[in-house]
Amino acid sequence: VGSRVNEILSEKYEVFNFSTNSGIDITQANTLKNISNDIEHPYIILYAAKTDVDSCEKDKELKEFGMAYKINVLGVQNVVEAAKKSNKKLIYISTDFVFDGKNTPKAGYTEEDQPHPVNWYAQTKYKGEEIIRNSGLPFLIIRIAYPYRQDQTSFTKKSPAFGTPFTKGGWGDLRPKKDFTRALLARLQNNLPIAAITDHIMTPTFIDDIGNALDTLISEKQEGIFHITGSQSLSPYEAAMLISEKFNLNKSLITKTTRAEFFKGRAPRPFNLTMNNDKIQKLGIKMKSFTEGLKELGR
Repeated sequence: VGSRVNEILSEKYEVFNFSTNSGIDITQANTLKNISNDIEHPYIILYAAKTDVDSCEKDKELKEFGMAYKINVLGVQNVVEAAKKSNKKLIYISTDFVFDGKNTPKAGYTEEDQPHPVNWYAQTKYKGEEIIRNSGLPFLIIRIAYPYRQDQTSFTKKSPAFGTPFTKGGWGDLRPKKDFTRALLARLQNNLPIAAITDHIMTPTFIDDIGNALDTLISEKQEGIFHITGSQSLSPYEAAMLISEKFNLNKSLITKTTRAEFFKGRAPRPFNLTMNNDKIQKLGIKMKSFTEGLKELGR
């Protein structure tokens, strides 16, 4: 997410990279001092997180000694302390997984709904949200959901130096992960079977829309919690079928499965994560439906 969002923001702002490859480790507070001392820009965008849901669940037994807690909770606290020293505003990238999906409102979860995380990953991310909200700093908490993007062609192999400004061509250490949409597309293109879940509802989000929405929120000096999510909720099975239709691929490769079958022995997943994005829509921010986003992938 960060690589493409920063690329979009860099068209308007000067964006600096602070990552593990450039000497930053948010679990080590002493490595964050240069963020306060060297950079005059008013915002810190915190993308860093441990996001592998099943790996995070294994960390649960370790509690505060596990990497999920160290990165998603202690790391956030360290960034908050660094931001306080230079009075920077915080933008925290969070997740739809803070909700349990059990009693989802018909119109989807709004920013005012109370989170109820059902796995350790979500619990640590929500703890991060609480730290941000209670920090006393101006903040934006951005909840995103199942981000996906066009193919990345502009990345180099060279890793950036500490605090390197973003330039067209990107930072080599920020190559995007293969998102769920591209993973499904790749399997279908290679004639590989897909077991797609029917009883989980998600709200996929086109990454360019996240960048453009964030640009608007920064420009308008907005604060608070915002759901920057897509405008269409559907199951992974429905998503896979739409992908096969859009790219004229073999639908017979797609079979139905359930959360209980697919995630047997793994971390629990929420059921219905329909997200409501009315709050940002009222600011004039257009978020694509999944169907619209697939058209961008096909270009």
